[in-house]
Amino acid sequence: MSDDVRPAGPFSAWELGLAWRYLRARRKDGGVALIAIISFLGIMLGVMVLVIVMSVMNGFTSELINRLLAVDGHVYVQGNTLTGAERQQTLQRVRSLPEVVEATPLIQAETFVTGPGGASAGGLVRGVRPDDLRASTIGRDGVRVGSLAGFGQGDYGGDTIVIGEAMAQRLGVGPGDTLTLLSQDGGGSAFGAAPLEKSYVVGAIVTTGVATFDQVMIYMPIDQAELFFAREGMWDMIQVMIERPERAPETTERLRELLGPSAMVLDWTTQNATMRGALAVERTVMRLILMLIVLVAALNIISGIVMLVKNKTRDIAIMRTMGAGQGSILRIFLAAGFSIGAAGTLIGFGLGVLFCLFIRPIQSFIESLIGRSLFPPEIYFLDGIPARIEWPEIIIIAGAALVLSALAALIPSWRASRIDPVEALRYE
Repeated sequence: MSDDVRPAGPFSAWELGLAWRYLRARRKDGGVALIAIISFLGIMLGVMVLVIVMSVMNGFTSELINRLLAVDGHVYVQGNTLTGAERQQTLQRVRSLPEVVEATPLIQAETFVTGPGGASAGGLVRGVRPDDLRASTIGRDGVRVGSLAGFGQGDYGGDTIVIGEAMAQRLGVGPGDTLTLLSQDGGGSAFGAAPLEKSYVVGAIVTTGVATFDQVMIYMPIDQAELFFAREGMWDMIQVMIERPERAPETTERLRELLGPSAMVLDWTTQNATMRGALAVERTVMRLILMLIVLVAALNIISGIVMLVKNKTRDIAIMRTMGAGQGSILRIFLAAGFSIGAAGTLIGFGLGVLFCLFIRPIQSFIESLIGRSLFPPEIYFLDGIPARIEWPEIIIIAGAALVLSALAALIPSWRASRIDPVEALRYE
C-alpha cells in the first residue's frame, strides 16, 4: 500500500453514499424505502404540528395578556403617597422614569347599577381623567356607539359615564339613556355612612376586548368619582404603562426605591400570577403531548433500521472481512436513520413556520371554501387566528426532534456494528 493512501475518516463520502443507497433501494433488493417514507412523514407532520400549535398558543396568550394589560396596566402604585398634594409629586416621580410610557391616576370602586327598565347588575367604576381615557387604547379604538366628547364636561367632571358593551346589552341601554348608580361610601348621616344613589347619562359604549371586563366596567370622570365615592383629595392608584411589559418587575423595583416605603408598588406578573401559572402549565403539557407524536415517529426509525440491518447482514459481514471497522458500520446505519429524521425535521420546521407566517391568508382561503367564518370576531373579539413565532422555542423543538432521531437510529446501528462476520456468513 502506498504511503499516500490513508483510511477514510468518520462519515466519509463512501459511508454516506452507502447509507443513501441502502435507503433508496427497492424492497426486493433489501431496501426499506416504504418504512423510511412513513418515518419521514411522521416526523415531518409531528414537527410541523408542534410548531403551529405552540405558535398559535403563544399568539392567543400574547393577545390575552395585551388585552388584560390594556385595561389593568403593567405596574400599579398605591399607598399613602396618593393623598393630598403629595399625590401630584408622586405622579411626577413615576413619570420621570424613562421606560414609563403612561401614568394614569385612578379611583376604583364597586357599585350597583340599575337601568331605566328595572334591570340591574353589579359594576366596577373606574374614575379616570377624561384626557387619559381619550388617549388610551379603549378611547381610541374601543368606542362602539356614542362619543367621548361630553365625557368630563360640567361641575366635578359632569354626569356623563362610559360603560362596557356587555353591560349595555344586559341593561338594554344606549347613549343618552340614564343609569342609577349606588355608592356605599358616598353618603353620610348622623349615624355614619349611608348609601348614595345618583343618576348618570350614558355617553358612549366601549369594548375592552375582554368579555369579563365589558360586563362590569364603568368609566367615570375622576373628579366625579372622588365626590361620589367620598375620595376627596385622594387616588386609589396610579396605573403605569411601560415600554416593555416583560420588564415590569425591574420597573417595580426602581419605583420602590424612588418612592420609598410609604408607596406600595405591584406589577402585572404578581396580580395575574394564577393566570400566568395556568397558561404556563397548559403550554408545558401541550408541548409534552405533541412531542409524543415526534417520539412515535422516531420509533419507526428503529423498526426501519432494524429491518435494514437484517436485510443487509451479508453486506455487513463482507465489509467487515474487507477491513471495515465497527465504527464504520455503526456510522453507515446511523447516517441512514438520522437522515430520515433530519429531513423530516427540517421540512416540518419550514412548513410549520410558513403556515404561521401566512395563517391569515390560509384562514381566508378555508373560509371561502366552507362558506362560513372559522373565527367569528363577535365571539372571540379577534379578527383572525393569532400566531406568534417564538424562535428559541421552535428551535428547541427542532433540536429535540433531531436528538430523538439520532437516538432512535443509534440503537439498531450499534447492534449492526456488533455483528460477527464469521457467524453472519456461516448461515448465509
